[in-house]
Amino acid sequence: MQLIDIGVNLTNASFDDKHQAVLDRAYAAGVQQLILTGTSVDGSEQALELCVKLDPDGQRLFSTAGIHPHSASDWNGDSAQRLRGLLSEPRVRAVGECGLDFNRDFSPRPQQEKVLEAHLALAVELKLPVFLHERDANQRLLEILKDYRDHLTAAVVHCFTGERQALFSYLDLDLHIGITGWICDERRGTHLHPLVREIPRGRLMLESDAPYLLPRTLRPKPKNGRNEPAYLGEVLREVALHRQESVEDLAQHSTASARRFFGLPTLD
Repeated sequence: MQLIDIGVNLTNASFDDKHQAVLDRAYAAGVQQLILTGTSVDGSEQALELCVKLDPDGQRLFSTAGIHPHSASDWNGDSAQRLRGLLSEPRVRAVGECGLDFNRDFSPRPQQEKVLEAHLALAVELKLPVFLHERDANQRLLEILKDYRDHLTAAVVHCFTGERQALFSYLDLDLHIGITGWICDERRGTHLHPLVREIPRGRLMLESDAPYLLPRTLRPKPKNGRNEPAYLGEVLREVALHRQESVEDLAQHSTASARRFFGLPTLD
């Protein structure tokens, strides 16, 4: 049984000097391929460097390149040029993380929208899928996406935590949906239990979003409280439970979806 983690923040400082050990645990747990998330230009460069360093054969580690909406204010004159260069690298398989976050508003909303559109334009130009972040901004994201969707190869709303209306609005645009350990949180994630049944096969992918969103159903819990890709199986089990699928079936179709979406090689 193989799993693909479509979103891991391996450049996070909490993983410093632990990269290989984290990957070894992931591989041992069946997480055979990982997409390292780029959330800034510098961070996207670091993610690519980790891919090349830790997976010289180019079979297991891939990355995205983009600027998170929290950091949209960092966009400057050479951001698009640097991202375009990164996105030409064979290990970089998607544009992002990009999108809108009207929950924290760490960057002004008009700037978030401007930077999102710049990312979408790059994705159209380079024929790459998009790795999207959205929080409390469903309607505005839809309005912007509709102008680009016909020209985009694919897009995934990563770490989906929204309500039924938001889910169906994204499915209506033929988007993919990424599910994390949020679904394992009895305090705030139970609304996802019936919703995951509504995601069609071929549109559902799994992710850890490590080091964030440690599954609260995990036993025993790690003393450091840090999430890792090795715990993706806990997300798999929770999603399978609420989709009324076997873990083997869910692993097969979610992995196949991720492999198609990111154009990943097949492993023996």
